[in-house]
Amino acid sequence: MTVFTFPGQGSQTPGFLAPWLEDETARTKLATISDAIGCDLITHGTESDAETIRDTAIAQPLIVAAGILTWDAFVARGMSVDNLAVAGHSVGEITAAYAAGIFDAETAMRFVAQRAQLMAADAAAVTTSMSAVLGGVEEEVIAYLEAREIVPANFNGAGQIVAAGTPEALADLKANPAPGTRVIPLKVAGAFHTHWMQTAHDALNEQIDSFPVADPKLPIYTNADGTRVESGETFRQLLVDQVSRPVRWNRCMDAFARDGHRLIAEATPAGTLTGLAKRALPEFDRIAINAPADIDALIDAIAE
Repeated sequence: MTVFTFPGQGSQTPGFLAPWLEDETARTKLATISDAIGCDLITHGTESDAETIRDTAIAQPLIVAAGILTWDAFVARGMSVDNLAVAGHSVGEITAAYAAGIFDAETAMRFVAQRAQLMAADAAAVTTSMSAVLGGVEEEVIAYLEAREIVPANFNGAGQIVAAGTPEALADLKANPAPGTRVIPLKVAGAFHTHWMQTAHDALNEQIDSFPVADPKLPIYTNADGTRVESGETFRQLLVDQVSRPVRWNRCMDAFARDGHRLIAEATPAGTLTGLAKRALPEFDRIAINAPADIDALIDAIAE
């Protein structure tokens, strides 16, 4: 069985949507999505530089739109999805909600646009950032971080925790890492999935009913704890709560293995989640989809 995954913020690179927009149907859909949220995603996905698409208000809609194009291209090939589940990392959960039928495309894009603007505002209010902490014993690493007022924000599995805090605290962490670890600063503009995003969470929660949902048509896993969610309303609430709560991708990967999946596909811009799976789920086959031609490899892998 296959789990189709959708990456989070930070996976985007300049020009990454160019191969997808050679298809006129995809270009037209992206133009429609762009108009719906007032953001030129065609330009940002093909011409904008790395600093421009690092902006949270641009990066998050761009990532979700890319996942929508990937999923639509896959479904258009006529493949059965009967043995397929979906999951997303951080903002990728919104794309997973689209793939599962919880959100339609317009609702998914309105949700991510509002989420991104609110999170960008929180990020601008207090200067914070994030760093990847690799290695070490998880419990010891968490204690080390918390003693320095640094918050574990993403539990990514494969010996990786993403830590969030002030630039000063993170600089000190890089200079004085926990025993057995190394620290890699990330190019993100805020301490996402932490208490620094509480205002964004509360504002998004007030608007929750403006985003209509349906119950999922495919199995969908939540970042909250790796469980499968059967209710569209429940998943929508989890999406809101995720803004200020940690991402537990490690538990999602545990669930993929437990539920019998053996192939993980990652939507464009792919590489992060298949990379984590390579280390945490070595028995899995992995397909990174970064261009329409990569869908052929996924179809062949599913057929096998």
